[in-house]
Amino acid sequence: MHKISNQKLQYKKFIPEKTISLALLVVGLIGGVFLVSSYLATTSYFLLSCGRGGGAWETNDPGNATALQMQAIRYYATQMMVPQQSFDEITVSFDVLSVMAPCNFLVFGLGRDSLMWASLNPRGTTLFLEEDPRWVQTVLKDAPTLTADIVTYRTHLSEADELLRHYQQEPDCSVKKSFLRGNQKCRLALSMLSDKVYDTEWDMIMIDAPRGYFAQAPGRMAAIYSAAVMARNRKRQIPPAATTTDGDFC
Repeated sequence: MHKISNQKLQYKKFIPEKTISLALLVVGLIGGVFLVSSYLATTSYFLLSCGRGGGAWETNDPGNATALQMQAIRYYATQMMVPQQSFDEITVSFDVLSVMAPCNFLVFGLGRDSLMWASLNPRGTTLFLEEDPRWVQTVLKDAPTLTADIVTYRTHLSEADELLRHYQQEPDCSVKKSFLRGNQKCRLALSMLSDKVYDTEWDMIMIDAPRGYFAQAPGRMAAIYSAAVMARNRKRQIPPAATTTDGDFC
C-alpha cells in the first residue's frame, strides 16, 4: 500500500507540470497559426492589389520609374526585333545616363530602342526628334508614353561638301553667333524645332538620326551642328554629354 500511495503521489506531482507544458504548446500553436494566417492575408492583399488597377506597375505615368522600366521589360521580352544599336554603342550612353539620370535627355531618332532609353532616365525628361511621321506613329502605337517631335531637315547627304563650305562662309553659322531658333541663313541650323527643344537646357544629347546612308537622306551634319549649338549656349555650368552612333555623320 505504501508503495502504491507513493506512486500516486508522484503521479499527481507530475500532472501540473504536464498540464502547463501542454497549455503552452497549444498557445504556441494557436499563435503560430494566427501569425501565418496574418502573413498570408497580408501577402494575398498585396498580390491582389498589384493585380488591380492602381498598382505601381500598371500606371502609365512616365515619371514612375518602376512602371516605365516594367513596360520596357515587357515590350522587349515580347519583341522579335532587338534595339537598333550595338551593345558597345548602347554602353556608351548607358554609362553616361547611369551617372546623370534623372536629366534632360534629347535623342535624335526614334526607334525600337526608344522605350529603353526613356526607362533609363526615370523621372527625367526624354524627348525624341524624328524625321518620318509614319515611323513616329508606328513606334508610338506600341509605346504611347514616349514623347516625340517631327523634324524637317534642309540638308541632303549628296550636299556634304557644299554644306561644309557653307558652314565656313556663312556668318550665321559661326561660333560667335551660334543660334538655332529662326536661323534661316545657316542651313545646318535646325531653325523650326518646337519651343520646348529650344527652351530646355539638355544635359545629354544622343545623335542616332536622321538617316545618312543614301544620297537624298538628310545626313547628320545638321543634327551634330545643332547639338553643338545647344551645348554651347547652355547657361548652367555643368557641361552636357553628347554621343553619336555609327558613321552616318555627313
